[in-house]
Formats: sequence, C-alpha cells, structure tokens
Amino acid sequence: MKIQFVCLLLLLLSANVLSQNAKIKSRYQKFQNQHIIKKMNATNCDDVMQTRNISKGNTNKCKETNTFIIGNIKPVKSICEGKGEPWRNQMTKSLKRFDIVVCKLKKQKARPARCLYRGKELNMKIIIKCEKGFPVHYDRDIEYLF
Repeated sequence: MKIQFVCLLLLLLSANVLSQNAKIKSRYQKFQNQHIIKKMNATNCDDVMQTRNISKGNTNKCKETNTFIIGNIKPVKSICEGKGEPWRNQMTKSLKRFDIVVCKLKKQKARPARCLYRGKELNMKIIIKCEKGFPVHYDRDIEYLF
C-alpha cells in the first residue's frame, strides 16, 4: 500500500513539473512572437503588430507600447543563462546593448484593425524576466543606470 502511495505521489509531482514546463514554454514562445524579429525598422510597426496579432493582454484592444529586439533569440536567451545581471523585482538586465524598435500607439482608444503606431529605433540595454533559463517577459529598455 505504501509503495502505491509513493508511486502516486511521484506521478502527481512529475505531472506538476511537466505542466509548469509547458507553461514556461508557452510564455517563451509568446515572448518570441511579441519581441524578437530578424529585421525591422521604425516604419514597420503597423504591419508587424497586425501580422503577429499583438494586442493588449487577452483583449480586443490595441497594445499601447511594444518593443521588438532586432536579431535572433540566442543573445536574448543568453541573458537568462548568465550573460545578464539581477535587476529589481526578479528581473534580469542585459550586459550589452541591443538594437530595438519601440512601437507606440498613436491613438489611445483605437481598436485592432485601426491600431496605428509610431516607431522609434534605439540601441539600449534591456530588462527581461527569466524563468528556468528562458526569457518570458520584456520589462523595459534602459540607457543609463543610476
């Protein structure tokens, strides 16, 4: 009876770990869709935001600001693998700068299909949230540290 209980407990624990890993993988994929792009410039914000179906949370509202990191995921993921340093509130700050495009909504109460963005190209350090070695949330970009 004890062996069956231990087996059941191990099965439940492994199911919980698998569920957590699936959630992290899903958040990592969402991060890539919302924030990683090989090539882009400031004039492409409208097209990219619409093509990637990026909106505010799980609503039918335009996202006010979205930042795209130009390049591939490897240098960003490396921030979570020791190439970054701890930052406030369990975030991680990059040690190097990244080329980014920040897209800001022009009309605050617009709805998708009418979301128009103003883009700005920058080269900044970034702050992200990492979970188990994967970037899952873009927090902000920074130029100067105090």
